[in-house]
Amino acid sequence: MLTELHPPSLGSGTRAPEPDRRPHAVVIGSGFGGLAAAIRLGARGYRVTVLETLDQPGGRARVFRQDGFTFDAGPTIVTAPFLFEELWALCGRRMADDVRLTALDPFYRLMFDDGSSLDCCGDVEAMRARIAAFAPGDVAGYGGFLRDAEAIYKVGFEQLADVPFSTLVDMLKALPAMARLRADRSVYGLAAHHVRDERLRTALSFHPLFIGGSPFSATAIYALVLHLERKFGVHFAQGGTGALVQGLVRLLEGQGATLRYGAKVSEITVANGAATGVRLADGEAIAADVVVSNADAAYTYGTLLKAQPRKRWSDAKLDRARYSMSVVVWYFGTRRRYEDLPHHTILFGPRYRGLVDDIFERKVLSQDFSLYLHRPTATDPTLAPEGCDAFYALVPVPNLQGDVDWANEAEPFRRRIQQRLEATLLPGLGDCLATSRLMTPPAFRDDLLSVHGAAFGLEPRLMQSAWFRPHNVSEEVAGLYLVGAGTHPGAGLPGVLSSAKILDSVVPHATERV
Repeated sequence: MLTELHPPSLGSGTRAPEPDRRPHAVVIGSGFGGLAAAIRLGARGYRVTVLETLDQPGGRARVFRQDGFTFDAGPTIVTAPFLFEELWALCGRRMADDVRLTALDPFYRLMFDDGSSLDCCGDVEAMRARIAAFAPGDVAGYGGFLRDAEAIYKVGFEQLADVPFSTLVDMLKALPAMARLRADRSVYGLAAHHVRDERLRTALSFHPLFIGGSPFSATAIYALVLHLERKFGVHFAQGGTGALVQGLVRLLEGQGATLRYGAKVSEITVANGAATGVRLADGEAIAADVVVSNADAAYTYGTLLKAQPRKRWSDAKLDRARYSMSVVVWYFGTRRRYEDLPHHTILFGPRYRGLVDDIFERKVLSQDFSLYLHRPTATDPTLAPEGCDAFYALVPVPNLQGDVDWANEAEPFRRRIQQRLEATLLPGLGDCLATSRLMTPPAFRDDLLSVHGAAFGLEPRLMQSAWFRPHNVSEEVAGLYLVGAGTHPGAGLPGVLSSAKILDSVVPHATERV
């Protein structure tokens, strides 16, 4: 690290403040992974600076406010509250004093193209009764799937989620358990093994789409999400997910960390094979003992380390990698409330496998689509003016490796979303729209710096998971660490928070660096 200069004398009888000689950690990006990493580093004795390109914290979890409505830009589902509670505990505080979580029932409503629906919750007996009415021949198979999901959770989450896969030995140790759990099988393959009803197969296998993966290629390890929901519930933060972001920011401020917005990092500086800090787009150099990147992993290697020779994550390797889907998100508010709608609704289109193939394999924009509808005002009416509802509709679409002209397709696609919602869930929508905002794949590339506009980084498939994923400890540069969706264990709030937890076992304590 560069030697700090003593400040000039403040005059007779006044002593200059002692410089902060704690080792300095720079965190690139203030998404949930970056904020959690910064808190953990602060608790381990580092002086921390968080650098955020945007004008507010949160990254994908930033907040949009317009016309009296509040919209969470990205994550809306909290499934492992204890991972947040740990961060408050590290700061000697209680999360409940700053952020109030509300458990949702149902977790979400699944609506199928034939008009049938299924409300999902954590009560196993209630779910068995619902399955008996929904797909009578699959009650026993549903129980078998739950047992497999629990077994996968106990290994994939409890034993491996916060363990770094930094060496091939780490992977070899995990292989027997992964083979026993049939990690080579897809999530859909696991569901199809247990149940016959195609709607129920869809209901049990769609979860990888929450983290950018295809249910037909994402390893069955990701079936653990279903047990994670059942064990800890599905929650919503009062005030929106942005309330969690602000709570974490307050924790950092309490630690004395520095948070800078509008600070775009253009390069991670390296000397003798080790990270020495970062350089900002305006030319400012910031020295550091430790650099943690919460930026997209492919962007970290392909752009922030572009000038450095790379053995594993070369440009050619990044070009060959498989990237997650992107999404279109329509944020809108209505001048009326739709009281019959739950907080989360998933509306499936007429095709499942064909649509997923269009998105991930053919990378074409289909005429039909499935969508996730978020209605946060079902739980917190303060997010909209009185008598109004706030929504966002999220639609999986191809990333920018597909040939879609979003400049011309965006508004026609939004109108198709509106027409579909008006015909199904939101009658009279067009007559009561109060505000509207649209986010398309180019925004993920341009605003969030995600390669190919992939909303979740690298696609979560077997050969891009665990040791095969970019490591939390950089393989290319000493003193560089990765957190967030693009590294191990993957996307989703539990994944990115676990990636930050891994730092506790791989980054030396600050006292070891003094």
